[in-house]
Amino acid sequence: MNQKLNINDMQKALHIAREKAGFSTLLGIGPMSPMLLQATLELSMEQDFPIMFIASRNQVDADEFGAGYVSGWDQHRFVAAIDAMAQKIGYNGLYYVCRDHGGPWQRDEERKAKLPEQEAMARGLRSYMVDVDAGFDLLHIDPTKDPDYSEGTVPMDIVLNRTVELIEKIEAYRVQNNVAPLGYEVGTEETNGGLTGTEAFETFIKRLCAMLKEKNLPTPNFIVGQTGTLTRLTENIGHYSTENAQKLSAIAAEFGMELKEHNGDYLPDQLLLMHPALKVSSSNVAPEFGVDETRAYIELANLEARLYEEGVLKEKGDFLPVFRRAAVGTGRWRKWMVGDVGSYTVEQVLADDELTTLITDISGHYTFESEPVAAVLKEMLDRLEAANVPARRFVLDKIKRSIGKYVSAYNLRGLSSRLLDCANK
Repeated sequence: MNQKLNINDMQKALHIAREKAGFSTLLGIGPMSPMLLQATLELSMEQDFPIMFIASRNQVDADEFGAGYVSGWDQHRFVAAIDAMAQKIGYNGLYYVCRDHGGPWQRDEERKAKLPEQEAMARGLRSYMVDVDAGFDLLHIDPTKDPDYSEGTVPMDIVLNRTVELIEKIEAYRVQNNVAPLGYEVGTEETNGGLTGTEAFETFIKRLCAMLKEKNLPTPNFIVGQTGTLTRLTENIGHYSTENAQKLSAIAAEFGMELKEHNGDYLPDQLLLMHPALKVSSSNVAPEFGVDETRAYIELANLEARLYEEGVLKEKGDFLPVFRRAAVGTGRWRKWMVGDVGSYTVEQVLADDELTTLITDISGHYTFESEPVAAVLKEMLDRLEAANVPARRFVLDKIKRSIGKYVSAYNLRGLSSRLLDCANK
């Protein structure tokens, strides 16, 4: 079992630890699969760093809204899966279960249906309530997606009012149900590779803090700011601004919050290494780890074909064609594409082998637990392991290497012990 340290107490200890041993940038990890959960927990135990699992509503949500695409998890099954994996491997470190991009219109189908505001807000609130019931530690309050403003930014007044309304109702529900204090994350960033202006950022924080104080509500732990990151395909095509990162970090700190960066995938090593120096408090990464797992399965499929050709294996499956068709069929790749490819039909994509390969690379992770992919994947892994190929361990270690570069660059190694030591003094 993990050594639980309330997220608010963790952040207090983090400030002390940073003063003693230098700045560390926390890492938020998208729970793209059960394999990723295991790899993350293993690496956390080996390198002694705290985990923040960040789940979007598309990934993990209440059954009444259709659950999530990751293993069909609702919030309770998600928390139980982490706990079960932790027990399985003897994990005894720190991890935090976080809602990423919660709120109205945050499920794809809600935006497509252009739900009325009252219904969208009610669904967002209900999802948060299930988060609270399941024991989530941090909730991202994000009312910045609205089909009425699909061509532009939701006005600040609307974002502020919705943010405060949601926090007020969540807090009332939390207190009513005798749940320990939660952490909150807020943010107005647009994930289009642009920059959050420092003036607007500061105005938002000032007004939000005043509105929350007036209602005796807690100050959020994190505020999301745009440092220039933008993930498309398997690249970060934004224009990272070290100046903006420093300024936003400083402004957030003035108001007792910490800067959280989203879309931190695929940044070059030099920029990763700069994060602690720029005092970016936390950075979220998700698709990159899913892509690495996808590539591991494709590599194993190619190995299986070769072993079959050389007579080592007596049979081989059809994982790769099933996987490719399923990946394209999800349609979820559209948001990661550039140009007019996002408007292609599934059959148009499948007719183009090169495009199918690209789309499988970026959206294969959406299908790991789906039928029939899960069945043919298990069969392939079992066949390879029966032939003495450590297939599952290969996948886990590939994911761990991917996460490991962030652990190293963000100065996270040994941080869990430092946090616990600071919290106990």
